[in-house]
Amino acid sequence: MSQTPDLVAPVALVLPCYNPPAHWTINILESLERLQALLPAGIGPVHLYVINDGSAAVTAADVKFLQERLPHFTYLTYPINRGKGYALRTGMAQVKEPICLFTDIDFPYEEPSVANVLEALHSGQCDVAVGTRDEAYYAQVPAGRVFISKALRRSTRFLLGLAVSDTQCGLKGFNQRGREVFLRGQIDRYLFDLEFIFLASRPEAELRVKPIPVRLKPGIIFSQLNPRILLTESGSFLKIMLARLR
Repeated sequence: MSQTPDLVAPVALVLPCYNPPAHWTINILESLERLQALLPAGIGPVHLYVINDGSAAVTAADVKFLQERLPHFTYLTYPINRGKGYALRTGMAQVKEPICLFTDIDFPYEEPSVANVLEALHSGQCDVAVGTRDEAYYAQVPAGRVFISKALRRSTRFLLGLAVSDTQCGLKGFNQRGREVFLRGQIDRYLFDLEFIFLASRPEAELRVKPIPVRLKPGIIFSQLNPRILLTESGSFLKIMLARLR
């Protein structure tokens, strides 16, 4: 059922957290404040879920800082790093809000882009809103990441036939039906996004998937991809390919 625009729609914002950058808690508060100012009537409040994916860099003081300043805040943690997909499913399993959104702990996308994703969901344009990146995005990204990202986009388009080729953008949102599909995922690391878009695009899911153009904030720093993870994820990609043939 489509969300009626004049109803209040609380939002869950789920952030996986592993070795966060300096001043990450202040950045979150400032980003949330800018986002709240952009949201139209009927969307909110935003409930922040931070999922500590086995990182000792998150301190009790960090958690207390957010707890004291955010009226809607949930913190979840476990001792061993399991991967971004696992962290997000851990958080999404606790969500009660009708609209879910996830991005990275450094809140790398411009707040108007985040607001556009939420508006698409709240107005009933789609069940799953997928952030998509243009060429300006790649100007800020290390060459190795650009090569891997573009190669995956081509593979996604030609081998899987998905309507949305940019599956790896770190900003996505969905309604309750989309969340149910997200929680069915099995991949814990890099290709969890691709698995989700693949599942959401299956005819039996009956979900409307919509790409939403998004922009990065200036000055975002990307980490290098671990070659070992890429080797492991090649097996994950093969599993998705085989699932398409079923």
